[in-house]
Amino acid sequence: MGQEARCALRFQDTIAEGKARLETDDLVFRGEDGLGLKLPFREMRSVEAVGGNLRVQLEDGLAIFELGTQAEKWAHRILNPKGLLDKLGVKPAMKVAVLGVDDPAFLADLRARTEDILFEQPESAAGAIFVAVDDAAGECLAALKRAIRPDGAVWVVFRKGRKDFNESDVLRGGLAAGLVDVKVVRFSGTHTASKFVIRKAERGRVQ
Repeated sequence: MGQEARCALRFQDTIAEGKARLETDDLVFRGEDGLGLKLPFREMRSVEAVGGNLRVQLEDGLAIFELGTQAEKWAHRILNPKGLLDKLGVKPAMKVAVLGVDDPAFLADLRARTEDILFEQPESAAGAIFVAVDDAAGECLAALKRAIRPDGAVWVVFRKGRKDFNESDVLRGGLAAGLVDVKVVRFSGTHTASKFVIRKAERGRVQ
Protein backbone atom coordinates (compact mmCIF):
# COMPACT_ATOMS: atom_id res chain seq x y z
CA MET A 1 0.00 0.00 0.00
CA GLY A 2 1.03 3.62 -0.42
CA GLN A 3 2.56 5.75 2.33
CA GLU A 4 0.29 8.35 3.89
CA ALA A 5 0.92 11.40 6.06
CA ARG A 6 -1.01 14.36 7.41
CA CYS A 7 0.55 17.60 6.27
CA ALA A 8 0.00 21.12 5.03
CA LEU A 9 0.24 21.88 1.32
CA ARG A 10 1.18 25.22 -0.19
CA PHE A 11 0.30 25.48 -3.86
CA GLN A 12 -0.18 28.64 -5.91
CA ASP A 13 -2.20 30.95 -3.60
CA THR A 14 -3.61 28.16 -1.44
CA ILE A 15 -2.59 26.69 1.92
CA ALA A 16 -4.49 23.53 2.86
CA GLU A 17 -4.37 20.92 5.61
CA GLY A 18 -5.04 17.32 4.70
CA LYS A 19 -3.53 13.95 3.84
CA ALA A 20 -0.81 13.25 1.30
CA ARG A 21 -0.43 9.75 -0.09
CA LEU A 22 2.54 8.42 -2.03
CA GLU A 23 1.24 5.86 -4.50
CA THR A 24 3.08 3.70 -7.02
CA ASP A 25 3.24 6.40 -9.71
CA ASP A 26 1.48 9.40 -8.20
CA LEU A 27 1.51 11.79 -5.25
CA VAL A 28 -2.06 12.40 -4.10
CA PHE A 29 -3.34 15.09 -1.72
CA ARG A 30 -6.83 15.27 -0.20
CA GLY A 31 -7.49 18.51 1.65
CA GLU A 32 -9.93 18.93 4.52
CA ASP A 33 -11.48 21.84 2.61
CA GLY A 34 -12.11 19.71 -0.48
CA LEU A 35 -8.92 20.51 -2.36
CA GLY A 36 -7.68 17.45 -4.26
CA LEU A 37 -4.51 16.98 -6.28
CA LYS A 38 -3.11 13.98 -8.13
CA LEU A 39 0.46 14.55 -9.29
CA PRO A 40 1.92 11.86 -11.58
CA PHE A 41 5.66 11.43 -11.09
CA ARG A 42 6.21 11.74 -14.84
CA GLU A 43 4.79 15.29 -14.82
CA MET A 44 7.09 16.55 -12.07
CA ARG A 45 9.82 18.85 -13.39
CA SER A 46 11.90 18.67 -10.22
CA VAL A 47 11.66 17.16 -6.74
CA GLU A 48 13.71 18.02 -3.66
CA ALA A 49 13.53 17.87 0.13
CA VAL A 50 14.51 21.10 1.89
CA GLY A 51 14.10 21.78 5.60
CA GLY A 52 11.39 19.18 6.09
CA ASN A 53 9.47 20.28 3.00
CA LEU A 54 8.94 18.23 -0.13
CA ARG A 55 9.16 20.71 -3.01
CA VAL A 56 7.61 19.54 -6.29
CA GLN A 57 7.95 21.79 -9.31
CA LEU A 58 5.05 21.40 -11.73
CA GLU A 59 4.23 23.07 -15.02
CA ASP A 60 1.70 25.34 -13.30
CA GLY A 61 3.58 26.08 -10.10
CA LEU A 62 5.49 24.87 -7.07
CA ALA A 63 3.76 22.51 -4.64
CA ILE A 64 5.27 22.40 -1.14
CA PHE A 65 4.30 19.53 1.17
CA GLU A 66 5.26 20.10 4.81
CA LEU A 67 6.20 16.52 5.65
CA GLY A 68 8.91 17.01 8.26
CA THR A 69 11.24 14.02 8.66
CA GLN A 70 9.46 12.11 5.87
CA ALA A 71 10.28 14.65 3.18
CA GLU A 72 13.67 13.18 2.22
CA LYS A 73 12.31 9.61 2.09
CA TRP A 74 9.41 10.63 -0.15
CA ALA A 75 11.71 12.60 -2.45
CA HIS A 76 13.98 9.56 -2.78
CA ARG A 77 11.06 7.31 -3.67
CA ILE A 78 9.78 9.72 -6.31
CA LEU A 79 13.22 10.21 -7.86
CA ASN A 80 14.08 6.49 -7.74
CA PRO A 81 10.88 4.65 -8.64
CA LYS A 82 10.87 0.86 -8.51
CA GLY A 83 10.81 -1.17 -11.70
CA LEU A 84 7.61 -3.03 -12.58
CA LEU A 85 8.77 -6.43 -11.30
CA ASP A 86 9.82 -4.89 -8.00
CA LYS A 87 6.40 -3.27 -7.66
CA LEU A 88 4.86 -6.65 -8.40
CA GLY A 89 7.02 -8.37 -5.79
CA VAL A 90 8.67 -10.84 -8.17
CA LYS A 91 11.87 -12.11 -6.56
CA PRO A 92 14.75 -13.97 -8.26
CA ALA A 93 13.99 -17.68 -8.79
CA MET A 94 10.36 -17.24 -7.69
CA LYS A 95 7.88 -19.71 -9.17
CA VAL A 96 5.53 -17.67 -11.35
CA ALA A 97 2.59 -18.57 -13.57
CA VAL A 98 1.42 -16.35 -16.44
CA LEU A 99 -2.08 -16.96 -17.77
CA GLY A 100 -3.13 -14.99 -20.82
CA VAL A 101 -0.91 -11.95 -20.17
CA ASP A 102 0.68 -11.10 -23.52
CA ASP A 103 2.99 -8.18 -22.82
CA PRO A 104 6.42 -8.59 -24.46
CA ALA A 105 8.24 -6.14 -22.17
CA PHE A 106 6.82 -7.75 -19.02
CA LEU A 107 7.62 -11.27 -20.23
CA ALA A 108 11.19 -10.32 -21.19
CA ASP A 109 11.81 -8.76 -17.76
CA LEU A 110 10.22 -11.76 -16.07
CA ARG A 111 12.46 -14.24 -17.90
CA ALA A 112 15.47 -12.20 -16.81
CA ARG A 113 14.31 -12.37 -13.17
CA THR A 114 13.34 -16.05 -12.87
CA GLU A 115 13.53 -19.24 -14.93
CA ASP A 116 10.67 -20.90 -13.03
CA ILE A 117 7.82 -19.68 -15.24
CA LEU A 118 4.69 -21.62 -16.21
CA PHE A 119 2.15 -20.65 -18.84
CA GLU A 120 -0.61 -22.83 -17.40
CA GLN A 121 -2.24 -23.15 -14.01
CA PRO A 122 0.41 -24.59 -11.66
CA GLU A 123 -0.13 -27.93 -9.96
CA SER A 124 1.98 -26.93 -6.96
CA ALA A 125 2.02 -23.65 -5.04
CA ALA A 126 3.32 -20.63 -6.96
CA GLY A 127 4.67 -17.44 -5.46
CA ALA A 128 2.71 -15.33 -7.93
CA ILE A 129 0.16 -15.85 -10.67
CA PHE A 130 -0.52 -13.19 -13.29
CA VAL A 131 -3.85 -13.64 -15.02
CA ALA A 132 -5.48 -11.53 -17.73
CA VAL A 133 -9.20 -11.05 -17.08
CA ASP A 134 -11.76 -9.25 -19.22
CA ASP A 135 -15.05 -10.42 -17.72
CA ALA A 136 -16.41 -12.00 -14.52
CA ALA A 137 -13.41 -13.06 -12.43
CA GLY A 138 -14.84 -14.86 -9.40
CA GLU A 139 -14.74 -18.47 -10.63
CA CYS A 140 -11.30 -18.03 -12.19
CA LEU A 141 -9.82 -16.51 -9.03
CA ALA A 142 -11.33 -19.17 -6.78
CA ALA A 143 -9.35 -21.81 -8.69
CA LEU A 144 -6.16 -19.74 -8.62
CA LYS A 145 -6.46 -19.23 -4.85
CA ARG A 146 -5.75 -22.94 -4.49
CA ALA A 147 -2.68 -22.68 -6.72
CA ILE A 148 -0.66 -20.10 -4.78
CA ARG A 149 1.45 -20.38 -1.65
CA PRO A 150 -0.21 -19.22 1.57
CA ASP A 151 1.84 -16.01 1.27
CA GLY A 152 1.57 -15.86 -2.51
CA ALA A 153 -0.39 -13.49 -4.71
CA VAL A 154 -2.75 -13.48 -7.66
CA TRP A 155 -2.31 -10.43 -9.87
CA VAL A 156 -5.34 -9.67 -12.02
CA VAL A 157 -4.35 -7.75 -15.15
CA PHE A 158 -7.14 -5.86 -16.91
CA ARG A 159 -7.55 -3.10 -19.47
CA LYS A 160 -7.98 0.47 -18.28
CA GLY A 161 -10.88 2.71 -19.23
CA ARG A 162 -13.55 0.10 -19.92
CA LYS A 163 -17.07 0.91 -18.75
CA ASP A 164 -18.39 -2.64 -19.04
CA PHE A 165 -15.60 -4.20 -16.93
CA ASN A 166 -13.50 -2.17 -14.53
CA GLU A 167 -11.69 -2.22 -11.19
CA SER A 168 -14.94 -2.56 -9.23
CA ASP A 169 -15.78 -5.76 -11.15
CA VAL A 170 -12.30 -7.13 -10.46
CA LEU A 171 -12.67 -6.34 -6.76
CA ARG A 172 -16.01 -8.11 -6.57
CA GLY A 173 -14.51 -11.16 -8.27
CA GLY A 174 -11.67 -11.30 -5.77
CA LEU A 175 -14.02 -10.99 -2.80
CA ALA A 176 -16.26 -13.72 -4.22
CA ALA A 177 -13.21 -15.97 -4.42
CA GLY A 178 -12.35 -15.34 -0.78
CA LEU A 179 -9.31 -13.19 -1.55
CA VAL A 180 -8.32 -9.76 -0.26
CA ASP A 181 -7.17 -6.92 -2.52
CA VAL A 182 -4.08 -5.17 -1.15
CA LYS A 183 -2.46 -3.22 -3.99
CA VAL A 184 -3.04 -1.69 -7.42
CA VAL A 185 -0.15 -1.15 -9.85
CA ARG A 186 0.11 0.52 -13.26
CA PHE A 187 1.01 -2.53 -15.35
CA SER A 188 1.42 -0.75 -18.67
CA GLY A 189 0.08 2.17 -20.65
CA THR A 190 -3.11 0.23 -21.33
CA HIS A 191 -3.47 -2.15 -18.37
CA THR A 192 -3.75 -2.13 -14.58
CA ALA A 193 -2.88 -4.95 -12.17
CA SER A 194 -4.67 -5.62 -8.87
CA LYS A 195 -3.02 -7.81 -6.23
CA PHE A 196 -5.08 -10.35 -4.30
CA VAL A 197 -3.87 -12.46 -1.39
CA ILE A 198 -5.25 -15.08 0.97
CA ARG A 199 -6.59 -13.69 4.25
CA LYS A 200 -4.04 -14.04 7.03
CA ALA A 201 -6.50 -15.97 9.18
CA GLU A 202 -6.79 -18.62 6.45
CA ARG A 203 -3.14 -19.03 5.55
CA GLY A 204 -2.41 -21.70 8.12
CA ARG A 205 -5.20 -23.84 6.64
CA VAL A 206 -4.01 -23.53 3.04
CA GLN A 207 -1.92 -26.50 1.93
